[in-house]
Amino acid sequence: MKEFPIPLVALGPGTQVEDEKLDYVHMPNDMHTYRPPVLPEPEDLVGRDAARAVLGQVLVLLNRTAERGPGGQVSLTTLPAQDLRLINQIMGEGEVSALVREEDGALEVHIQEAVLAGVWRLMTLRTVDGERTLIDDVLEVGPVPALLRAMAVDDVWPQGEMPHWAGPLPPNVQNAPLLVEEIRDQVAGWKPGQVPHVVNLTLLPVTPEDIGFLDHHLGTGRVLMLSRGYGNCRISNTRLSNCWRVVYYNSMDKVILNTVEVVDMPEVAMAAPEDLRDSHERLADVMNYLEQA
Repeated sequence: MKEFPIPLVALGPGTQVEDEKLDYVHMPNDMHTYRPPVLPEPEDLVGRDAARAVLGQVLVLLNRTAERGPGGQVSLTTLPAQDLRLINQIMGEGEVSALVREEDGALEVHIQEAVLAGVWRLMTLRTVDGERTLIDDVLEVGPVPALLRAMAVDDVWPQGEMPHWAGPLPPNVQNAPLLVEEIRDQVAGWKPGQVPHVVNLTLLPVTPEDIGFLDHHLGTGRVLMLSRGYGNCRISNTRLSNCWRVVYYNSMDKVILNTVEVVDMPEVAMAAPEDLRDSHERLADVMNYLEQA
């Protein structure tokens, strides 16, 4: 008998070497949901008329904006300390926050959505000789603070200042020039009410150098938003009109979706009409509790 020239390999269950670790993409696992505020005891609410007046104005604005009417602001700068403490307790902190900073860093506006979607807290701080002073404090009701839209418009490059690359491309830059032209064409033809044009960089064959080249030509504005509704989403304006960078991260802080959106404001940053109606109902319940105190 001659030896069989081909080695025999056993097949079947238990005969194959399996990887000890399966490397799955980690998806977000923390979902932020509405939690009713913990209100003080009724006896602690006596005399909080200024806070009641503020909440009543917010309730009217929520009703108006839920019907797609204009939003508005309610000042908190003159509230007594105990009334302001009650407002802070009721409003809490929601999913979306934002920062608008002047180029010299002397003036900052910190924006925080309340637990009531569509209600925003805007605190303006001025820094002089290293000292930060609160100069304005308001509640604003609306899908998104008007300041963010205004700053995005103000950041747009004049047509002649948009960077245009001349000469050979930098090393490893491959597809970015075509993407830049696509985005510029979409920006030039965009009209209000149009469906957003989304460039999904995650699904495209782009290198890190492509991303850097793209961001250089789009520019970076002064608006930065963070939405924590499901994982984290970072939203920033570019220096092209109606053009935003929207990047999603999982719970491990790894990028899972990297996009450029041509739209007046990314949907993920805004409170929808149904959110505003829910907030109106929730605040009405709080007001009923306060009235019984």
